Amino acid sequence: MATFPPLLLPLAVFVLSNLLVPITPNSEGDALYALRRSVKDPNNVLQSWDPTLVDPCTWFHVTCDSANRVTRLDLGNAKLSGNLVPELGNLDHLQYLELYMNELVGPIPKEIGRLKSLISLDLYHNNLTGPIPPSLSNLSNLNFLRLNGNRLTGKIPRQLTKLGSLKIIDVSDNDLCGTIPISGSFSKCSEESFKNNPRLEGPELMGFVRYENGGTC
Repeated sequence: MATFPPLLLPLAVFVLSNLLVPITPNSEGDALYALRRSVKDPNNVLQSWDPTLVDPCTWFHVTCDSANRVTRLDLGNAKLSGNLVPELGNLDHLQYLELYMNELVGPIPKEIGRLKSLISLDLYHNNLTGPIPPSLSNLSNLNFLRLNGNRLTGKIPRQLTKLGSLKIIDVSDNDLCGTIPISGSFSKCSEESFKNNPRLEGPELMGFVRYENGGTC
């Protein structure tokens, strides 16, 4: 059994204790790996997502800033199927969430509303269901909100009108109901942004209707 001189013993204990500490992924890696576990990936586009790495910045389709914080997730048209996960709300510095043109199902997690740095949320052309989460109104830096081509239901949350940075919103080709908000960020939206929602009514489509009382849900 190896022995150490008294003066070297503290150093040896320090080195050994550090060697025994397991290296675990950071919280952002945990969040992304939760998404990987939740989806089917027939083309193995997520094959590089190794949960034993210290951070996910070396993973394909993930972009990080100079501080190794995840800022972009590019998985559009990747043939992924399955559910989005609430852990996505832990990607505090994410600016672009690109998951369009897949086969994702289930609801949009309300936790996405925690992504205060988000600029673009592109979930169009999936099979997402349920309502548009009102929590998306917390995304104060959001420029692009494209949820078209899903099976979303319920009313368009009026809270979204306070998104002052919003440039493009598209909720067409869903099953939304009620009426179309007309104030704030929605005041310049065209009819194209809301088309093919048979139960949706509003000033752009069917004449003036009060948001609170109009439409059938």
